[in-house]
Amino acid sequence: MGTTNPSGLRDRIPHVTETDERHRIRPGLAALGALSGVLTGFAALAVAELVAGAVRPQAGPVVAVGGAAIDRTPAAVKDWAIRNFGTDDKLVLQLGILAVLALFALLLGIVALRFRRSGSAGVLLFGAVGALAATSRPDSTSPLDALPSVTGAVAGAGLLYVLAGRLTPRSEAAPAQGAPLSDSGWDRRGFVITATAAAAASAGAGALGRSLSGSRGQDAVASRRNVVLPAPASPAAPVPKGAGLRIPGVSAFTTPNSDFYRVDTALVVPKVDATAWRLRIHGKGVRRPLVLSFDDLLRRELIERDITLTCVSNEVGGPYVGNARWTGVRLADLLAECGVKPPSEGGPADQLVARSVDGMTIGSPVEDVMDGRDALLAVGMNGEPLPFDHGFPVRMVVPGLYGFVSACKWINDIELTTFDAYDPYWVKRGWARRAPIKTESRIDTPKPFARPRAGTVMVAGVAWAQHRGIDKVEVRIDDGPWQEARLAAEDTRDTWRQWSLAWQATKGGHTLTVRATDRTGQVQTDKRTRTIPDGASGRHSVVVTVE
Repeated sequence: MGTTNPSGLRDRIPHVTETDERHRIRPGLAALGALSGVLTGFAALAVAELVAGAVRPQAGPVVAVGGAAIDRTPAAVKDWAIRNFGTDDKLVLQLGILAVLALFALLLGIVALRFRRSGSAGVLLFGAVGALAATSRPDSTSPLDALPSVTGAVAGAGLLYVLAGRLTPRSEAAPAQGAPLSDSGWDRRGFVITATAAAAASAGAGALGRSLSGSRGQDAVASRRNVVLPAPASPAAPVPKGAGLRIPGVSAFTTPNSDFYRVDTALVVPKVDATAWRLRIHGKGVRRPLVLSFDDLLRRELIERDITLTCVSNEVGGPYVGNARWTGVRLADLLAECGVKPPSEGGPADQLVARSVDGMTIGSPVEDVMDGRDALLAVGMNGEPLPFDHGFPVRMVVPGLYGFVSACKWINDIELTTFDAYDPYWVKRGWARRAPIKTESRIDTPKPFARPRAGTVMVAGVAWAQHRGIDKVEVRIDDGPWQEARLAAEDTRDTWRQWSLAWQATKGGHTLTVRATDRTGQVQTDKRTRTIPDGASGRHSVVVTVE
């Protein structure tokens, strides 16, 4: 019968303790290793940004990896990000990427204390990921796009190897011989000098890189500054005096450029030199392909129209809708000049695929852009050249269609094809091929959870059903009857319409709900749907407490 040998067990305990001690890194040294990793990450990104400034800003690792992440993110997650972060979603993504990189850099710095080559190899691995992301982007046209990530990774790997060497105690034996890494004996002076020099050089490289990136866009900035938009041959009619209600809290009838919503996938806003810009029209059913310069467009007949745009990511009651005065060339005229016919007239192409300089592809029904509506290649917005954020030098604007199937910004290519032959960017990610804008309305005032005083309270907002027009807006208080609101004057059926209702508010909590009816007689549905795949539906309501 076996017996326990306490003495033998005790003999084994010191051996285990010595093994743990041999492989343990002292906390003070671990902190310095983590600092080395962070410095390495900073240096790698700074060098990469410097090289990207010489190659192109979109080739930088953070932008490239961020773009690749956007491309591979499920539609539901993108929708969640836009809903929760709004136009700051890109900033949040980039900060998230930097946070992840910082964490891994920190860990690699600690690993490098014992395994210098492995730590440096980890940095090179991240460089390879950035290079692959950069060269696989839709707008990548050169292997040089890999250069920023590769160069930054090599610089970072070398720096980590040197810093880790400075932290290795000179008097200690190799780890395999059992000596623990301690806080004494390492090259303090060498580490401080190397780390300080690396931080300073990285800051300088980053600043120079940003300067180079900025200078690359100076030609574009200058070209926009020099644009003089010709007077439109067909100007927009003056906005009716009664189209804008003078009620505090209601959205302005015309949305200023600075307040107009922006939803796209570009982490770096493209800055295109208008003097070098070209648009190519080609594809199925195009008998006379066309290449146009910006000046070619300006020499054509320009029209000016008030058109409300809506993003498909706009939740019920959401902010991603705005109205502007657009100046541009009729797209249907250009297509007809190229020999294009809509499907209803025997044309072989039923989809127009617009491509952006950043690689975005957006598909529009040919029938819709050629059915007589004011589908534009826009060059102006609210009386000035398009802002860079909104597509300078040229973008598409098509009333009645959500932006993801019509509003291609920074456009440089139009291909006629079919829906069966090609799926554009968003369709590949689960969104609809065709997406007419749904009839919607929004309460602008009072705001949710407002506390108005009892008595007359103005309930007001906007309603839209682009290319159909709004015929009626009604408001319901709690579970009471629908009350018809007063409609502001209509500008055109392609713009939103303001509305108001004087409510005799009584004390207590109340729920206000709005619904609109478009000119076809379609009443805004109360059925709630998500934005995916073709736009949200439902009725907007707000809860208030009357005091």
